[in-house]
Amino acid sequence: MIAIISDIHGNWAALRRVLEEIDHLGIEKIINLGDTAGYYPLVNECCEALRERGVLSLLGNHDFYLVRGLPCHRSRSATACLEHQRRATSASNLAWLAGLPTNLVVDGINCVHGGWSDYLEEYFRPRIGYFDFCDHTVFASGHTHVPIIWVDGPKMYCNPGSVGQPRDGDARASFAVYDGLNFETRRVTYDPSDTQRAMRDAGFPAGYYQNLEIGSRIGGRVDRY
Repeated sequence: MIAIISDIHGNWAALRRVLEEIDHLGIEKIINLGDTAGYYPLVNECCEALRERGVLSLLGNHDFYLVRGLPCHRSRSATACLEHQRRATSASNLAWLAGLPTNLVVDGINCVHGGWSDYLEEYFRPRIGYFDFCDHTVFASGHTHVPIIWVDGPKMYCNPGSVGQPRDGDARASFAVYDGLNFETRRVTYDPSDTQRAMRDAGFPAGYYQNLEIGSRIGGRVDRY
C-alpha cells in the first residue's frame, strides 16, 4: 500500500491529521506530489515531518517560487504568503525543497506535480489519449486541489486532492491510497484553528484563511472537474 499526498501548503494541522490516518491504516510508504510550501505559514513543521519520515517528495510550483525568490504571477495573495515564508523558512528546509525532483516513477506510478506537458504549472485534466506518450499505465499528479480517479483502458490516473487547501467544497483534508491495482481517495476531518491562528499572528487578514472552513480557494471560489 502507498499513500499519496499533495498540496500541503504549510498547513501543519491538516498534514498532521493525514499522517495520523496513514499510520492508522498501516501504510509506511508515502509519496508527496509537491507544494509543501505556499499559502499557510507552518512550512518548517511540514518539511521536518516529511524529512523525518523519508517521504518521497516532488517539487511543486509554490516550492519553486519559494526557493527561487519568485512571485506567483497569478495571485497577489499567494505572493504575499510566499514573501512571509521566505523570511520564516529555515535554511535547511529551503535547501531540502530546492533539491526535490520535478518527476518520479515510484513502484510503477509516474508522478509529477502539475502535468506531463509542464511538470510544475499545468492544471491537468485527464482526457482520452493524453497518456499515449509513454508505456507507463499508472499516473498521479496534484496542483488542482481537486481529487479524481480516472481510467482509460489500461491507463489509470489519480489526483489525491489537497491536504492543506481543498478547493472542491469539502473542507476535509484529502489524500489517496494505492494498493497496486486501484486508487482510492480518502478524506479526514481536522481542526484548522491552529493554522488560522498562525496566519492571524503573521498579520494576514481573515480572508486569507477563512476558506479552510468551506473547502475553497482564497476568496471562496469552489473548483470542480
